[in-house]
Amino acid sequence: MYAYYMRLALKSFRRNPGLTALMLGAIALGIAVCIMTMTVYHAMSGNPIWWKNDRLYAVTMDNWDPSRPEDRQHPDLPPPQLTYKDAVYLLGSHIPERKVVMYARQSVLTGGVAQRKPLPVTTRVTTSDFFAMFDVPFLYGSGWDAGGDQNATPVIVLSKQQNEKLFGGINSVGRTIRWDDREFRVVGVLDAWSPTPRFYDLNDGAFSTPDDVYIPFGWTRPLDQYPNGGSTDCWKPETVNTFADFLGSDCVWTQMWVELPNKASRERMQGLMDGYWAEQRKAGRFPRPRNNRLTNVGQWLKDQGVVQNDNRMLVGIAFAFLAVCLLNTVGILLAKFLNAAAIAGVRRALGASRRQIFIQHLIEVGMLAAAGAVLGLGFGALGLWGVHALYVTKNEVDTVDVANLTGGYQQLTHFDAISVFWAVMLAMVSALAAGLYPAWRIGRVAPAVYLKSQ
Repeated sequence: MYAYYMRLALKSFRRNPGLTALMLGAIALGIAVCIMTMTVYHAMSGNPIWWKNDRLYAVTMDNWDPSRPEDRQHPDLPPPQLTYKDAVYLLGSHIPERKVVMYARQSVLTGGVAQRKPLPVTTRVTTSDFFAMFDVPFLYGSGWDAGGDQNATPVIVLSKQQNEKLFGGINSVGRTIRWDDREFRVVGVLDAWSPTPRFYDLNDGAFSTPDDVYIPFGWTRPLDQYPNGGSTDCWKPETVNTFADFLGSDCVWTQMWVELPNKASRERMQGLMDGYWAEQRKAGRFPRPRNNRLTNVGQWLKDQGVVQNDNRMLVGIAFAFLAVCLLNTVGILLAKFLNAAAIAGVRRALGASRRQIFIQHLIEVGMLAAAGAVLGLGFGALGLWGVHALYVTKNEVDTVDVANLTGGYQQLTHFDAISVFWAVMLAMVSALAAGLYPAWRIGRVAPAVYLKSQ
């Protein structure tokens, strides 16, 4: 019986090819717009390391100006970064299972066998737990040991992209390169890794690409150079004549994360922070009320405004557009079904029930919605490709990382299984929304009127 209804639907499509194409286009366009919007919104609002959401915590302490908060739009939040001296003190704790203190700087790489000219790169100066804490995959080698957190060990980890630029993608572990005119030995090469949003450091944008290279935090003092990547914020006048003065200042410029596996460790870490705050307050620091926080990744993304209200409004507008497309489809379907009411009348006279007429037309709408979902999936993929192309140049640029220039927004436009899921769901909703009333309406038409006119 259902196969028969499907044959009737195909005949109906062929009788009115123009109306069929119009309805198909309306459903497909509405679904495509929703797919594009939801794909981008999902990438922006998702937690890229959700499986560790109850273990990873951003560490923040409010050392800011007593007369005003660091963020006037969110006065209850402490600064998102720490001073160097506070971070180093907390780094000495054995409470966390893992702990990371880090910052970014701009550097230059030379010495690769496949390299034609010096490469400007973004370097993450970090502690050894960075890779294990954030589940960073390695293609070759590994990170450094904990000794590099205290000592200026000349080792470096390359991203997969930089390894391809420097060494053509081969296993470069053990090779020597020059980082800012210093020799470093490659100990590891990362595999493809691009958490979106880049939750662990939002200074250069939530959707910027990961860093190009990684060196031990122990290099901070020996470099004797002010950080030239990320952001540095200061609130009070201090005498800063040397880099050592800067490290001892109340300027915030380092990020700190800790891995705390249970409630007891979180309480102990919070107690350590509060005790340190009290000691420093007695010494004249931390003039604002106590505001020491351990914030998990999901809450961190909310607090830092990664997903703005504008993004949520775009999702609403996209679904409103789909609703308009469906309303137009309902009108067209109703006119189409009523125009063919004589055929339905004959079937009713031959014994078909209202329920059978309803199911027949609902199957026709379902086939139309399924075709619209497939076409919408294609339109959505084409639209996402077009958005992606806006951020990617066709010409190779050797001296600039194009992905960093564009802020990494092309990472939001990948076409994944989430889009397919939404296409299927939207197709089902479309079938019900666009077909229920017209199918019900045609089933209520009295067959006698059409039999008399034949």
